[in-house]
Amino acid sequence: MNDSDVTMEKIVALAKQRGFVYPGSAIYGGLANSWDFGPLGTELKNNLRDWWWDRFVHGRTDMVGLDAAIMMNPKVWEASGHVESFNDAMIDCRSCKGRHRADHLIENKYPEMKVDGLPPEELGKIIEEKGIACPTCGKKDFTDARTFNLMFQTSIGKTEDDKSALYLRGEIAQAMFVNFKNVMDTMRKRLPFGIASIGKAFRNEITPGNFIFRTLEFDLMEFEYFIRESEWEDQFAFWLSEMKAWLGEMGWDPAHTQVREHTQDELSHYSKKTVDIEYKTPFGWKEMFGLAYRTNFDLTNHMEKSGENLQYTDPDSGEKFVPHAIEPTFGLSRLALMTMLEAYTEEEVNGDKRVVMKFHPRVAPYKIAVLPLSKKPELQEIAVPIQEQLTKRWYTTYDETQSIGKRYRRQDEVGTPYCVTVDFDSIEDKAVTIRDRDTMEQERVPIAELEAWFEKKL
Repeated sequence: MNDSDVTMEKIVALAKQRGFVYPGSAIYGGLANSWDFGPLGTELKNNLRDWWWDRFVHGRTDMVGLDAAIMMNPKVWEASGHVESFNDAMIDCRSCKGRHRADHLIENKYPEMKVDGLPPEELGKIIEEKGIACPTCGKKDFTDARTFNLMFQTSIGKTEDDKSALYLRGEIAQAMFVNFKNVMDTMRKRLPFGIASIGKAFRNEITPGNFIFRTLEFDLMEFEYFIRESEWEDQFAFWLSEMKAWLGEMGWDPAHTQVREHTQDELSHYSKKTVDIEYKTPFGWKEMFGLAYRTNFDLTNHMEKSGENLQYTDPDSGEKFVPHAIEPTFGLSRLALMTMLEAYTEEEVNGDKRVVMKFHPRVAPYKIAVLPLSKKPELQEIAVPIQEQLTKRWYTTYDETQSIGKRYRRQDEVGTPYCVTVDFDSIEDKAVTIRDRDTMEQERVPIAELEAWFEKKL
């Protein structure tokens, strides 16, 4: 990413035009902060998800997976503290009726101020003393700041009189805690070990926004890594290094990320220590990944509230204790956005601007584009079988419309690492030209050797 080139306006426009992300329910006027991942956005997100699972679950011998239900017994959320403590401070503009998060109003005006964890009344006092105006209408007439619970509430039942309250999960971690004993009994894992999960979470955010950065529903990838209490500092440092290492493997510029530790005031109710890996977005440094030491808060609470024994028994010593948990969290929806920001590049080529998404080949939606030089049947007869052959191994696309230069530019904009051009020489020499997205260098390769060539590159 060239920091001076990328803007949210450019990313949002490219995302819609090239099929990465569409506004939700657009034909009916949309729904605020609702977005649909299009065909290429779905591929990007799935490729990130699959790489994460391969690296952090399949790539280790101490990790197992879980795919849990979105709706859980409401007692889970009472025991976890979310019903009581999962709150933000809300403030309303009396003039335009706009609703805002009080801490965001302050931080947007004064980025140097860190006010997470302050009670609503103190946030409201700062807004009044600083003379902060409503970003919607510019007036300075606010209500008192008050507590706002982030849990989405729904209900289950056949009739209005027979309904019971349920919550859409605000995080995916609780299923890993309530299934701790099931995993222990069935998988016979010894400490330390982790339970990983990927899935949707829902938060009734007061002021979602910035495209797909903060939305009402989003995808998370995380795991709970269960340990002895004495190990937590070493394990915390290890998992932080692993999270940063994955960014390095994806080719991210280290200058675009930073680690920020939460102050005591802003720690979640379950956390003894939390750090965020933040990304330098066009709208400031924002959280992308999180790492929390949750102690044994969750297992202890669920054991007390449910009556179920969630202790771990050491198979060698017979010692019984409640394990502690280190929680690495990766926001998948956010990661997709920040991957686009990181990949976005503008270059000048022969006096023209080239926009190219320099995705790592593993996360690029299309791996290969097959481009016959013209629509002539004799070229199609070569190009179509090539795509059919390659698409059995890699996700490909086929494009025969407009000039070859314009087609190259289209593939650059969606981040396709390689283009295979079938020209009239291919009829005689049984070879094609492969163009590299980043260098724009071209290489002539026999058709019979294409699969082996791409095996080395992708």
